[in-house]
Amino acid sequence: MTEPSKVVASRTSSSSVPSSSLATCSTASTFTMPSYGENTNLQRTEDEILLASSSKAFTLNELKSATRNFRPDNLIGEGGFGCVYKGWLDEQTLTATRPGNGIMIAIKKLKLESFQGHKEWLTEVNYLGQLQHPNLVKLIGYCSEGENRLLVYEYMARGSLENHLFKRSVQPLDWATRIKVAVGAARGLSFLHNPDSQVIYRDVKASNILLDQDFNPKLSDFGLAKAGPTGDLTHVSTRIMGTQGYAAPEYLATGKLSAKADVYSFGVVLLELLSGRKALDRTKAVSEQTLVSSLRPWLNMLKLHRIIDPKLEGKYPKKAADALALLASRCTADRAQLRPPMSEVLSTLERLQDPKFAVKQPLPRGEMGKASSSVPKSPLRCHRSPLRQTGNAISNRYSASK
Repeated sequence: MTEPSKVVASRTSSSSVPSSSLATCSTASTFTMPSYGENTNLQRTEDEILLASSSKAFTLNELKSATRNFRPDNLIGEGGFGCVYKGWLDEQTLTATRPGNGIMIAIKKLKLESFQGHKEWLTEVNYLGQLQHPNLVKLIGYCSEGENRLLVYEYMARGSLENHLFKRSVQPLDWATRIKVAVGAARGLSFLHNPDSQVIYRDVKASNILLDQDFNPKLSDFGLAKAGPTGDLTHVSTRIMGTQGYAAPEYLATGKLSAKADVYSFGVVLLELLSGRKALDRTKAVSEQTLVSSLRPWLNMLKLHRIIDPKLEGKYPKKAADALALLASRCTADRAQLRPPMSEVLSTLERLQDPKFAVKQPLPRGEMGKASSSVPKSPLRCHRSPLRQTGNAISNRYSASK
């Protein structure tokens, strides 16, 4: 499946592991990265970033052993960034082990081409090497040997949210699972936006939300992540990078980036969860190619039945769906000031997990009669109303009175 095109550079995602178009460069690079302790930007070299990372530095031979020399039958994904292979490591020592033993991992092996790709590789090592949260994919380690650049992640068994929403061969997600995914992804973003982290993810989209065996979501691909504004600043100015259909309008127009750009992109993901439609559809008229522009008229008129995903087969709580549609509409407001912060988005989504919003399951046929017979009858129905007596009874009383 073709991913929505990038605003600056096209990047094709893998459905099983974190996606990124990271390539490599043999020369060391220097660029601005955040200092999490003081919330200030410091100029750090590649060596300083790698030394500060909590992830393991693997040798190329170790990763060759883990993947059986990158055998083709271990290939699980391929894109503009390179190839992704599955491998196995001992859970305690993180040394290569035989397939089926230890823990399964995903190894992203980057192409040897782009300097921008090398910078994104280094950005991932920096952020995922320091930030840890249940809803961020875990970076186990990396490899920087000669011109080779690799990243080692935990393996996400269910692949990407994108596949579960749009791939026909995959079982559709039910309502409860969609809300679970939305809540988990919102928790990850809220963590990134909090004052201690102050990170703008900049690449929120369905293909970057990966699911584990129990459909717990984790944000992946931090190659475009950016340190947020500090002090009295409201935004940071940066080169425009992102994915069409997801990128916030003010960011595309000015290059001014704030956490509210992530909120907009997350709102698009909510619309995808609600409608089962892609963020960008080039088969439609230009004015309706983006999901936001296509659904906004129906959202404004509260015509939910016009946009709800037919794969749900009507099995969703209407009040919860209405609330989700309203939240998505607020998140995708054209003006950034009108969008709620991720902390508010998260609290709203968590309320939708309340049992009162659960999908009501119909009773089996055999149980329906039992349920109706167990309801006590009104005592008033045990006596006939005089007003409902037959005409003959009334006639007889009239004759007797004569």
